[in-house]
Amino acid sequence: MVDHINNSVFLLLGSNLGDSRQQLSAARLRLEQEVGKILKQSGIYKTAAWGKTDQPDFYNQVIELSTTLDAYQVLDKILSIETELGRVREEKWGSRLIDIDILFMGEMCIDSPRLKIPHPGIAERKFTLVPLAEIAPDFHHPILNKKMFTLLRECTDPLPVEVVDSSCL
Repeated sequence: MVDHINNSVFLLLGSNLGDSRQQLSAARLRLEQEVGKILKQSGIYKTAAWGKTDQPDFYNQVIELSTTLDAYQVLDKILSIETELGRVREEKWGSRLIDIDILFMGEMCIDSPRLKIPHPGIAERKFTLVPLAEIAPDFHHPILNKKMFTLLRECTDPLPVEVVDSSCL
């Protein structure tokens, strides 16, 4: 029998419709019930929409969980939680009640049509890097071979990232 390995998984939570803080809270609760124990969570940050800019600002947060699930099981749970919390996929980068992205899963690298780990947009998105560097500044990107604080320092994304709730720290 194979022992279950505890994987560390970093997730980005985002919302820009409805009560975004409540949506992030509900997502954290469901993730802890379905995926694993939350080890760390960043503050909540407000940022202008990225990619498709004619929409409300986003509230974002990064959490780190410990899980015994594999990457595809985590993805399936996340998609189920997004649907349960009212996510409707209408357009790429569109407004949404909740969005949950896998950023990293340990040092794992996956490049399949269904799942890419590490998330390919990390280095270009300050709204991801700021909360990620807050809770894991020394975490090492397995492909780019750089720490999160270095990626944040080098990021040229001009969108402001403003902390709106540091009580999660």
